[in-house]
Amino acid sequence: MGMGRKKSGPGRRRFLFRRRKYCKFCENKARWIDHLDLKTLQNYTPERSKILPRRISGTCAKHQRQLMEAIKRARVLALLPFTSD
Repeated sequence: MGMGRKKSGPGRRRFLFRRRKYCKFCENKARWIDHLDLKTLQNYTPERSKILPRRISGTCAKHQRQLMEAIKRARVLALLPFTSD
């Protein structure tokens, strides 16, 4: 097998129908993200309590900054955990 040849067959991954990521906050026309809305904030923090990055969550840059700030405020108010044990 040469260096420039593409691999074909069952070992090759195909990304034919990748869903386009979109900002859910832009879709709902949210002006700001409330730090008391725990149901929304928990969708953006997995079980390890890290904040999901933009490339995974699909949020735009403006709302990602607001989301990060809201999660940090909720953590300071002890509404969300800093880490999970």
